[in-house]
Amino acid sequence: MEKVKLGVIFGGMSTEHDVSITSGTSVIKNLDKNKYEIYPVYIDKKGNWFVYTKKIEDIDVIEVGEEIKEITKIVNPIEYLQECDVIFPVLHGLYGEDGTIQGMLELINKPYVGCRVLSSSVCMDKVYSKFIFENANIEQADYIYIRKYGEKYIYVDNEFNEKIVDLNEISDIVEEKLGYPVFVKPSNSGSSIGINKAVNKKELSEYIEFAAKFDKKILIEEAIDGREVECAVLGNEDVMASGIGEILSAEDFYTFDAKYKNSASRTVIPADVPKDIVEKIRKTAIKAFKAIDGKGLSRVDFFIENKTNRILLIEVNTMPGFTQISMYPKLWEQEGVKYSELLDKLINLALEDK
Repeated sequence: MEKVKLGVIFGGMSTEHDVSITSGTSVIKNLDKNKYEIYPVYIDKKGNWFVYTKKIEDIDVIEVGEEIKEITKIVNPIEYLQECDVIFPVLHGLYGEDGTIQGMLELINKPYVGCRVLSSSVCMDKVYSKFIFENANIEQADYIYIRKYGEKYIYVDNEFNEKIVDLNEISDIVEEKLGYPVFVKPSNSGSSIGINKAVNKKELSEYIEFAAKFDKKILIEEAIDGREVECAVLGNEDVMASGIGEILSAEDFYTFDAKYKNSASRTVIPADVPKDIVEKIRKTAIKAFKAIDGKGLSRVDFFIENKTNRILLIEVNTMPGFTQISMYPKLWEQEGVKYSELLDKLINLALEDK
């Protein structure tokens, strides 16, 4: 049987560069080498493209923060990718999960794993994905939206009216509409980078200025007292949802360090949640995925509010972490789908949708 020529792209220019290296090398390690001729592509933080020249059979998972070696510069990335039958862009964050690489692959008519341009770009932007989920009548935490404007900010209300404001005025709006505590988030960022929890006016101002270093668009969201759970979806038109897993953060919320550096953080699969709530989450996960015109895969994150059991959508991650201990593959493993089998399914979905 002729092998499928598969390009696996990892690294990238986003703040999630190191996480992507771990995900990408994990994917390569677990691919069936009898089925695939693998073209490993590493993108550095400056956007330079390289072939990862280590022998495919010797590639092991590179842990978060470790440096990648054994690379050779690719002179013409488009020409290199044209050699492949299908691409697996294991890229997280900006320039990888935001529709950018997807647009390039569409332009060269190359099938690829995961969500297309629209769904990727919308889900990368926390503010604009809110608008779609609101229209789909999917419940979310209350929020306000601001944009950095010189030394001031623009407050955008729910009818898209704009008003130039300073930090004191933003604080007044937050106190009136949300109250404390609130989460301050760059609209386009992942792995909780740039996110902080503010409990007073001083912290709010400080964290808005910090978030603005990552993106001019900033989401300020009410803090939900609840459990954080995640559901994996898989498919193009016939979409399946896994059971759910729960995040137990070692810190006040699931920061970058809590996710990748604090061994006290853990996940529970399956989550200890009543069956009726699990079913509602699974249905809502598929609805959210369909609402953004998702393809292939996504991990859909929710809160279950402690006092009310309300289910609130947090976000849709179109290229979730992909190590063997990441939530997405672990959720499917719980359903009886092994890691390497899951990779096969995703590649087949990409080829099916070309």
